[in-house]
Amino acid sequence: MKPLTLLAAVFVLSSIAGLAQAKPIEAVASFTVIADMVHNVGGDHVHVTSLIGPNGDPHAYEPTPNDAQALKRADIVFVSGLQLEGWLDRLIKASGYKGPPVVLSNGIKTRSMEEDGQQITDPHAWNSAANGVIYVRNIISALQKADPENTRDYQARGENYIKDLEQADAYARTQVHAIANDKRKVLTSHDAFGYFGDAYGVTFLSPLGFSTETEASAADVAKLIRQIKKEHVSTYFFENASDPRLVKQIADASGAQPGGELYVEALSPADGPAATYVQMFHYNVDKLTAAMKGN
Repeated sequence: MKPLTLLAAVFVLSSIAGLAQAKPIEAVASFTVIADMVHNVGGDHVHVTSLIGPNGDPHAYEPTPNDAQALKRADIVFVSGLQLEGWLDRLIKASGYKGPPVVLSNGIKTRSMEEDGQQITDPHAWNSAANGVIYVRNIISALQKADPENTRDYQARGENYIKDLEQADAYARTQVHAIANDKRKVLTSHDAFGYFGDAYGVTFLSPLGFSTETEASAADVAKLIRQIKKEHVSTYFFENASDPRLVKQIADASGAQPGGELYVEALSPADGPAATYVQMFHYNVDKLTAAMKGN
């Protein structure tokens, strides 16, 4: 019976080892858009926690003790970068997480604007689907480095996901380019659609700069109202993570009509219209183009 006992022991040990290997990587993402991207590439190999939940504002976010605990348990951390998550460095230091986070905007051709005499980089790079492809390639590379055993799976899942983003990019171009140039103008809460505008040919006007924490002066608001009237901007949108009162005030003064809600820096809850990055992108394209067409 001894050989059978030995075989049984080997089988048990092998099973335990298999269970240990099957434990998913613990990944933390700064906000929901990134978390969804990581989930799409990682699949069952990766368990993703988003520090900021649906409809959250990454500019004004205040970390919690639970966030520090999530970082402490993390094997890998993903951020967008470009100064979006200014609160994260302090949180990482407080949590005890070792190693730098993976910055997904690396490789992006950035855009900037002048705010208060300084050149500020626009952090909202994911609002171009082509930039989303760069984010995904950075995720693939980081997960392969962290978990070499599943390199093939990450590559295959990532490439399939990239096809979805390339289709979304082509869809946006087709929908927007069917609209006359002088109609491609929209008012939004803050300047978060610059990469979208550059990629697809839409002009976005907003009372606030790149951050929702900035404040618009009375002179800036008055200037924007005059510009909206002069350029015949007919539609305004508010954002799911932003206070709509200022943009509503400007719209009332300029005559712009409501176009609805856009999802910019956060996904909707699971039962909403923008529960994934791809859904969010398509939803925004459809809302924007319907408004620019006058529907």
